[in-house]
Amino acid sequence: MPPRRRGASGYRGVRQCPNGGFYSEIRSGQLRLGFGTFETTHEAARTYDAATWHLGRSRQQMNFHNVHMLQQALDVAPPPRLRTAQDRAYHSERQNRLLVAHEDEQVMAEWRQQHPEDVSYEEVYWARRREEETQRRRAERLDRRRRKALALSQCDVVENGGETIFASDDDRWEDMWLDTSDQTSEDGDDDWV
Repeated sequence: MPPRRRGASGYRGVRQCPNGGFYSEIRSGQLRLGFGTFETTHEAARTYDAATWHLGRSRQQMNFHNVHMLQQALDVAPPPRLRTAQDRAYHSERQNRLLVAHEDEQVMAEWRQQHPEDVSYEEVYWARRREEETQRRRAERLDRRRRKALALSQCDVVENGGETIFASDDDRWEDMWLDTSDQTSEDGDDDWV
């Protein structure tokens, strides 16, 4: 049997799929053995070489001639990908979801073209919501800073031997201290609760 020519991928037994992956296969007489699709031509070619060793063919028919033993060929080949019925069902479900999402995007694009006034109303609505959320966070930050300043001033009063506005057994003192701990930042990016 003459050595197989290298295809467009540059390797024997490897061809590029329309989806961008690389399919690897080897022929043995009338039988064609497919090894699946790989992300790179290198992985597909290494798998082809491992199969070449298993079939007892010469190293001249391999893609990489630096492999001298079957174990080396198996070590450099990517691990086999087992496809079960569950894997196929999962893949089919994902394909269906992607198809639905793609159709939804097309329908939304058409709707935006046909109803530009609704799109502008929606943009105004979300801009207003973002502004309200920003103002709410800013008010919370200012309130935390105010409570923290009060708690720190009460600490200073206690340290200097003065009287505090809270009794020692008052729960508000503990709550005030916990709510205004040093985790409040001054730059405005504090989102802890």
